[in-house]
Amino acid sequence: MNGYGRGLMALPPVVKNLILINVFMLIADFTAKSVFGVDLTAVLGLYFPKSDQFMPLQIITHMFMHANFMHLFFNMFALYMFGGILENVWGPKRFLIYYLVCGLGAALVHETVIMFEYNKLINTVSPDNLQIVIDNGAKVLNEGKQYADVTMRDLQMLLNTPTVGASGAIFGVLLAFGVLFPNTQLMLLFPPIPIKAKYFVIGYGAIELYLALTQPGSNIAHAAHLGGMLFGYILIRYWRKTTTTLY
Repeated sequence: MNGYGRGLMALPPVVKNLILINVFMLIADFTAKSVFGVDLTAVLGLYFPKSDQFMPLQIITHMFMHANFMHLFFNMFALYMFGGILENVWGPKRFLIYYLVCGLGAALVHETVIMFEYNKLINTVSPDNLQIVIDNGAKVLNEGKQYADVTMRDLQMLLNTPTVGASGAIFGVLLAFGVLFPNTQLMLLFPPIPIKAKYFVIGYGAIELYLALTQPGSNIAHAAHLGGMLFGYILIRYWRKTTTTLY
């Protein structure tokens, strides 16, 4: 425990504060639910703009909310492992800009995919059933119920399920590490073999693309992960063209 504390305090300021904020928000969410009966995830998570629960602030706040401890742990562990190195190379200001751009880009890509799914669904449902979902879908879902009609149920979930997590920004961080340190050897856990960072990033991106295409209805926002990597790559290329050095 003491070793972890020293490691956390030794991190550069942006990465350290991002980790602390995300941990604090998970604790605040658990506390609000258990003590006050308030679901902060339902308030600060990102909804599709067509949802009555959407608020512009959620475009930022959803990046600091997580579904559970394991969701938080894996994201913050990756930030701890790779983010500190990038911040030391780029400096706090540039790293924070990069992190936020990746997170916002991930949200944009995710919401664009949701928009296509929404448009496809409303073309296959009657106007009356669509209005029923818009008017009562959230209430029915809060009661632990779903519509029997498949299209109505899909619309109900799409409009009333928030997206949370820093994963889009984290995938951008992984991408940046692979670009800046392509030949660095990483040790995988499963299987326990070494792999160069560039191949790790390419493989991760390929898996996410496959899952995004084959599991569009998954609870995991694969398109957002790809969006974080895409916007991260674009920003790195932009910096390389407009500055004398990437660092």
